[in-house]
Amino acid sequence: MAALIAIVVSYSGPIMIVLTAAQAGHLTQTQTTSWLWALSIGAGLSSIALSLKTRMPVIAGWSTPGAALLVTSIAQYSYPAAIGAFVISALTITLIGFSGVFGKLIALVPDAVVSAMLAGILFSFGIDAFRAVGQGPLVTAAVLLGYIFAKRFSARYAVLAALVLGVLTAALSGGLRLTGITFHLASPLWTTPAFDLAAIIGIGVPLFAVTMASQNAPGLAVLHASGHRPNDRLLIGGTGLASLVMAPFGGHAVNLAAITAAICTGEEAHPDTRKRYPAGVFCGLLYLLVGTFGAALLGVFTALPKELVAAIAGVALLGALMSGLSGAMALPEHREPALVTFLVTASGMALFGIGSAFWGLIFGLVAHLVLTAGRRSSGRHVSRARRGSAPGRRPRPGRPDR
Repeated sequence: MAALIAIVVSYSGPIMIVLTAAQAGHLTQTQTTSWLWALSIGAGLSSIALSLKTRMPVIAGWSTPGAALLVTSIAQYSYPAAIGAFVISALTITLIGFSGVFGKLIALVPDAVVSAMLAGILFSFGIDAFRAVGQGPLVTAAVLLGYIFAKRFSARYAVLAALVLGVLTAALSGGLRLTGITFHLASPLWTTPAFDLAAIIGIGVPLFAVTMASQNAPGLAVLHASGHRPNDRLLIGGTGLASLVMAPFGGHAVNLAAITAAICTGEEAHPDTRKRYPAGVFCGLLYLLVGTFGAALLGVFTALPKELVAAIAGVALLGALMSGLSGAMALPEHREPALVTFLVTASGMALFGIGSAFWGLIFGLVAHLVLTAGRRSSGRHVSRARRGSAPGRRPRPGRPDR
């Protein structure tokens, strides 16, 4: 059920940015369908293979910031040139991922700052769950009340109860728009890449930057925050390889997911961290199902009322949000850097085309270095002084004990 909710969130929200980018690039229906197929199949195979290999709920997805970048840039180049830029970006991510350099950089960030970044990412979803009351009071109230009452008796099935009650309420109130949906198989379309320097600089380089900073970094953070120790080389290198394979079919980037991953990595999926990996496997299977039937199942997800999706996403992410906030505020000496990280990330700011999650990480890390550098030095000095005057140690004759 965690996997199903993650898929609903993915295809009712972020995928719309991909469709907008396809329209901006004047892609044909066949090219657009192939693009959706490539993203779905790439994310599905990555989720299944990596979850089974690592026994962790590894949720892959596509680069939403990268799709937003393409909305304003893809029309400036030919479609084969854009495909060539996708290939270069994917190749760079694969090499960087398997080298382990990116993982070593992420490991230098304090846990409190990582938790605060996660909380900042999820904060807007918690807020949107209650903002949705103004858009669809009946459906949203059904979701929220269903979640609260079900949580009283079974925390594990609270989100499932909220989903069922919300869908039933939407159906009875006429909020579902399922007419006109026909099922047919998607047809992938191969496009031979054209390596154009201008397209590589204009699309490939920014796509690499936003995918690594705004997707893969938070994706690793989600796994760390939920108690896992991910192999960054395998996960980033593996999703980069999937991007490389799917790029000629239109897939701009397959990467680690963050928001949908938080749904599948929390206690709601399973209380035991060792038994959560099936959520990643089932998420991958659902990706493959949607990719196989293309726009048909996409129409099912987009038919759901926006307020229903917002409310379900909000309650499904409450556990991960609480975990992020508690981890951010756990140590007093790390609270200010964590607060800076949380505020910057939650603000939604963007600089140079890179989203707030990356900048929250940077601002928080700088604050941590500035505010704790002196404290660390002082701490080591006190520690040495304490060791020098420890019980049982005799001072040297004629000299004071230091």
